Amino acid sequence: GVKLKTVWTLDKKGLAAMVSSFFAAFRATFGKYDIIHFHAEGPCVMLWIPKLFHKRCIVTIHGLDWKRAKWGKFAREYIKLGEKFAVKYADEIIVLSKEMQYYFQSTYGRRTNFIPNGVCRPDLRDAQLIKEKFSLEKDSYILFLGRIVPEKGIRYLLEAFKGVNTEKNLVIAGGASDTKEFLTEIKMMAAEDRRVVFTGFVQGEMLDELYSNAYVYTLPSDLEGMPLSLLEAMSYGNCCLVSDIAECTEVIENEAVIFKKSNVEDLRDKLQYLCDNPEKVERYKSKAADFICKKYNWDNIVDKTIELYQKDKAQ
Repeated sequence: GVKLKTVWTLDKKGLAAMVSSFFAAFRATFGKYDIIHFHAEGPCVMLWIPKLFHKRCIVTIHGLDWKRAKWGKFAREYIKLGEKFAVKYADEIIVLSKEMQYYFQSTYGRRTNFIPNGVCRPDLRDAQLIKEKFSLEKDSYILFLGRIVPEKGIRYLLEAFKGVNTEKNLVIAGGASDTKEFLTEIKMMAAEDRRVVFTGFVQGEMLDELYSNAYVYTLPSDLEGMPLSLLEAMSYGNCCLVSDIAECTEVIENEAVIFKKSNVEDLRDKLQYLCDNPEKVERYKSKAADFICKKYNWDNIVDKTIELYQKDKAQ
């Protein structure tokens, strides 16, 4: 089973994660644990604590977090320090994409283990809650679902959608992540387009319904680690439209539509094409779930992770 342990931190933006990472690393070091598994680059600044006491440490890098637009100079340098500590101190590093594996090899000469996220086949839900709250019907909307941050490409999406001739809605689902100013900005961008719907943060049945009934799911990101929302969207049988960054194209292979990263015109043209060709959309939908659930099977991923945990014992 899983036991959750809580640690104290400062309730202050910019310091909360740093302080909680310190206390979590300290507590884990003096607990009776065989392995300490760090997630993300920032917390890895504290890797020296368990390594000082010869603890076995594994790190999962979810993405190059220092590249994210929301961080100031100090935060970026701190996160990059965590990346360097991971390279120096971690017994094993897990990355979620081949692109990330290449980055660590070419930048640091560090070998890593490619173990991606997994996905399960969900039960589809009819449009009930989303119809009551947002007047959304099946196949009546294009869905973006993710954190409302600049690197997700939402500006490009809104600009492109303005030029798409369709009565379908564009649903922007997700909450702001320390970027309330950006949320205000994109709401102003969309203010004159009645087709754009902001749902805010969603979870549970509402989330399931949004995935289950979308006409197209789109992820126009400039930067990703491994986009779990893309895996989820395909597992629900969605036709997906994504930017051509490696972290997205690795996932979809030939089973979705791509556009040139940050290119508003290309994104607009691909959206228009999909709106005008429902038979193409259905073709992608019919293959998406089988493809993604086979490729990112949780059983295989868990086996690889356990094998890594047990590697030290085998040696």
